[in-house]
Amino acid sequence: MSFPDPSNPYSFDDFLSWRDGVDYYADDAFLQEVVRTYAGAGADAVDARARDFSKKLSFRWRQLSEVAATPENRPFVMHYDGHGHRIDRIVRPLETLELERGVFDERIFSPSLEPWARLTMIYLLNQNGESCVTCPVACTEGMVALLERFADSDELRRVYAHITDGLDGHVGIGAQYLSEIQGGSDVPANLVEARRDGADWRIYGKKFFCSATHADYAVVTAKPTGSEQLGIFLVPSWLPGDKALERRNGFTIDRIKWKMGTSELTTAELTFDGALAYPVGPLDRGLANVVGIVLTLSRLNVGISAAASMARAAREARGYAKFRTAFGQPLERFPMVHAQLQSLDHFARRSTAGAFGLYARTLSSGLQGGLGTEGTLDERRERFLVRELIMLQKLAAAWDATDVVRSAMSIFGGHGVMEDFSVLPRLYRDAAVNELWEGPRNVLVSQIHRDMQRAAQWFPPAEFAKAVAGPDADGLSDLTHELETLVTHPSLQTLDAQTVEVCVRWDALCQRLVHVWQDRCLGECT
Repeated sequence: MSFPDPSNPYSFDDFLSWRDGVDYYADDAFLQEVVRTYAGAGADAVDARARDFSKKLSFRWRQLSEVAATPENRPFVMHYDGHGHRIDRIVRPLETLELERGVFDERIFSPSLEPWARLTMIYLLNQNGESCVTCPVACTEGMVALLERFADSDELRRVYAHITDGLDGHVGIGAQYLSEIQGGSDVPANLVEARRDGADWRIYGKKFFCSATHADYAVVTAKPTGSEQLGIFLVPSWLPGDKALERRNGFTIDRIKWKMGTSELTTAELTFDGALAYPVGPLDRGLANVVGIVLTLSRLNVGISAAASMARAAREARGYAKFRTAFGQPLERFPMVHAQLQSLDHFARRSTAGAFGLYARTLSSGLQGGLGTEGTLDERRERFLVRELIMLQKLAAAWDATDVVRSAMSIFGGHGVMEDFSVLPRLYRDAAVNELWEGPRNVLVSQIHRDMQRAAQWFPPAEFAKAVAGPDADGLSDLTHELETLVTHPSLQTLDAQTVEVCVRWDALCQRLVHVWQDRCLGECT
């Protein structure tokens, strides 16, 4: 009971003081344990780098990301300057520019940076949401991986130097432009053309979903004239000397899309009209390399992003439940809320452990276009396991993230949906985008089913289940039986009652496989 008080002295200041004082890494004992578990002998160096990075990220960069995300700071394109010149300038707020330079000046993709430090930094970075940096970071990582293998010209070697250690004090940013209006995830249906121009290549046609349009370079898929094979090309946004003049390299930015989430990041429709391009790798292996390297790394980043957003959502929900009282006691004392907080923590921790555990397997096996036949049977199986787990983690963790963030929002009551009260609505919108980015769920579960059928002779479903769960896992027999049963179904593409039932069960099994993997990794970290 309470007596009237028109001045109502209630304040959120204690909660805000706690929230704004959190250091994402230094105050996360679980994440530190995960780093110690997987980083091995280099754990101390990774820990030191993460602590230094987190001091910037948790305070100044968090503030910048919040200001940049306000509606009045949405980026836009200025097509012409005051003198009628076509410039297609991406206009972004000063907060975004400061944040971007701070992040890329860390030289996250320098060959000298320990891989576990890179992963930990990217994980921490994603706790601030997209912020117009995490997508460019993911795209740049894919470009770096391509060029590490295929930088066979002076131009490509210069680009590699620019996006890793930087040139003239500036670190370059990468993007990837793959999707077209008629295809979406059906990349082989691309129609953009690559034409020979003497010794050069030039790109013609339209791309429909082009994120990070402010980047210095883009990986672009195109078919050489007269060929049905998809090639990979690297297209500079500006040729040498043209950036200061705002004269783009043979392409126009036609419009900026209005997205539900990742709104600080421009996603545009582009028209290429003779853009100078450099071929990357064998042109008849473009599809295999773009899927096996570029998209695979992007999907790995989606899993990391999902885990990071869940970690922040769980932390802020628990902090608010400790602060906020209702009916005479803190929210955290109510059994229903207590159970929800435990669930949030579990999903955040299992997803984080699973992402780090999968990264460890990725480092040891490497990435390869297609299923590959090189190496011993054990090496082929390991590469296949990593390939499938990356797709599984992408679809499941992205799905879980929307549920976790939404549940965290409910702890805040009406404040949970207030954009200016907490980061949660923004994380929720970003998570919804991540569900669709780099392959929506239906595309990935179908691909995994086809892959399992193709590999069944040399990697039987029973062995795959054991590799995911561990040889002594509880429920392994049931998991194996369901996997063997569903993989034998001829196709998920035939519309009949049996296939519909199989599709429902296969979708659920894919989610279950990821949770089994994540809980196995979580057990290694606790």
